Amino acid sequence: MTVAAVILAASPASALADADGMPRVRRLVDVAWSGGALPVVVVAPDPDGAVATALAGTEVTLATPAPVEGGPVGQMVRGIEVAIDEVHETSAALVWPARLCWVGPETVTSLLEAHGAQPDAVLRPSYRAEAGWPALVPFVRLASLRAIDAGRDPDDVMGDLGRDGAEVVLLDLGDPGAVLDGDTPRGELPAYEGPPEPASQHHHEWGEGIDERPEDAPLGGPRIAR
Repeated sequence: MTVAAVILAASPASALADADGMPRVRRLVDVAWSGGALPVVVVAPDPDGAVATALAGTEVTLATPAPVEGGPVGQMVRGIEVAIDEVHETSAALVWPARLCWVGPETVTSLLEAHGAQPDAVLRPSYRAEAGWPALVPFVRLASLRAIDAGRDPDDVMGDLGRDGAEVVLLDLGDPGAVLDGDTPRGELPAYEGPPEPASQHHHEWGEGIDERPEDAPLGGPRIAR
């Protein structure tokens, strides 16, 4: 199954805020790719091209946001629709607020593997019993997502999907980055408590690809969504 990552930034400042020496969206794109998500879509306003510059050399699509009147759910739907346009076989998307910039690639991989076993469920990582992000939303729930009120905040949106019949599953993955956002310095995060590798025994090199763009890599900008 192909699972996209849809990274949502409400403003250029949110997209470009520092994440241990990198712009948040750049770090999240690298984490999503390293964890196995494809395609990767960033939904963010970019009036002066700074977000596109931060994403130079990455395999990502940059999409303009939906109208603000659509609220958080409108941005989620916008990113998912762009992901479907990019890869028609995509079956789900990791909906990912950019402020959650410390999520590890092992969490991405674990969510993707769980989607294979529970393809119709909404999956959320948890840390010490607190639901976190990114949330994996299967596309069979897209009609329900579109129907949610624009005034609902992101956590409420996931709850509304559950009330509309979706099974919402919390996966205790031991990743503090799933619940602690960029306001917490990376060096102050609690220790990662999850398994050293996914349950499937796939030997993924955690963090592979992060901060590893070769110096001679092309600096072309991201694809721009229609």
